[in-house]
Amino acid sequence: MNALKTIDFRLFVVYTVARKLSFTKAALELNITQPAVTKHVREMEQQLDCRLFSRKGNSIGLTAQGTLFMQYAAKIIQLSREMESEITQVNHIHGGTIRIGASTTVAQTILPKLLALFKKSYPNLSFTFVQGNTDLITKHILDETVDIAIVEGAGHDPQISYAPFTRDELVLVTRSRGMYAKWEEISLKQLSTIPLVLREAGSGTLDVLRKAISKAGLAFSDLTVEIELESSIAIKEYLLHSETAAFLSVQSVVNELKYNELTIIDVKGLEIYRDFQFIHLHGKSTSLSELFMRFCKNHYNI
Repeated sequence: MNALKTIDFRLFVVYTVARKLSFTKAALELNITQPAVTKHVREMEQQLDCRLFSRKGNSIGLTAQGTLFMQYAAKIIQLSREMESEITQVNHIHGGTIRIGASTTVAQTILPKLLALFKKSYPNLSFTFVQGNTDLITKHILDETVDIAIVEGAGHDPQISYAPFTRDELVLVTRSRGMYAKWEEISLKQLSTIPLVLREAGSGTLDVLRKAISKAGLAFSDLTVEIELESSIAIKEYLLHSETAAFLSVQSVVNELKYNELTIIDVKGLEIYRDFQFIHLHGKSTSLSELFMRFCKNHYNI
């Protein structure tokens, strides 16, 4: 009910009616009179210029507009609660240190902005940050040298808790003025003939790529591997000076695509998506870790 302080009370009343499908039950839950509930519903319907409820005898149902209202009202109420929670955290956090980790791609493409915004929002907090491939960051979590981390790939360690963050796509890219740039779309068989730059063993990107290639029907061993490198930055630099291609996060090549330095080659029958996930030890989540996770979810893509 704290959300009532920060959202329109009328919206909350109408949402409660929609959830309960009863004016009487809504009035009891909100501790107001039924005529007051009816008044709020009527005013909301007038404001939106539509009927939110269909009435059949003593029962009510949602109209199409009422269903839409309920969906959006639920989001507004949830955001209001999250806002209150985050502001409360700001009011009560006077200091502390959080140890953050991230796998290489996340560390280079997503986290710099989020870390800067996090520090700006919570100036009294300090944090340490470490990056590495997914295997290394997972080890830091297991060794309890990192409190919370974001990694790529599917989770599998039973000691670790995994929570979804966002989804990413891997695309095949090559230098725009190179010999493979004219291949706008290729088959899996053609893919096996192109010299590739891959991430190193232990990389979440490599693990996701290996599984996707095999699922598409091509043996990973059939790929032509020219070199393995330890970061997207190194791979992009290599691509710009060689006749090769690489699978990279689409988020990591935005600028290179924009300035026509790299170009995407579509591979028939191959789409590669992977999830970035928060990880921490089971039973070891702290209030600061929870704050960081919520902050990232609320501020990503803003």
